[in-house]
Amino acid sequence: MLSQVKEEEFNSYYSTYISKAEHADIAEGLGVERKEFVTFVESIPEEKWSYAYAENKWTIAEVLQHIIDTERIFAYRALRFARQDKTPLAGFEQDDYVPNSNANQYSKHELISDFIGARNNSIALFKSFTDDMLLHIGEASGSPMSARAAGYILQGHQKHHLQVIKERYL
Repeated sequence: MLSQVKEEEFNSYYSTYISKAEHADIAEGLGVERKEFVTFVESIPEEKWSYAYAENKWTIAEVLQHIIDTERIFAYRALRFARQDKTPLAGFEQDDYVPNSNANQYSKHELISDFIGARNNSIALFKSFTDDMLLHIGEASGSPMSARAAGYILQGHQKHHLQVIKERYL
């Protein structure tokens, strides 16, 4: 969806994620991605959830928790921007979130359930936005971001980590 989103709608850092988004309709794309992702992570053996491919790397459980945390943060950003809240939003440091998430204490089922809940909320949120609302721009991490860019980032972020899990963990 990178071709649809103007470069002034997001920090270029996010182009990697936006380029992986495959569905123009954000809510529809999040729904398709939810189903594919859940099917994939359900197939991962429980004993692999605490596996990290190298020292100081996240476990699969921590990767999933990171996806959930990011889902919530970017959905919140999209809500603020769609409602034309001009208050600048601070960034978040993912490496501070993971050690404080207790992800490795949750079962595979609990994390998948949490992901589904967060994703369902995002789908409902993006369904509620008009085309005009998706174009509203706010500020996050010192850069502009539109509500639709946040939605495409969510699609691509999940795909990015799915690819990382396949390549480095399994």
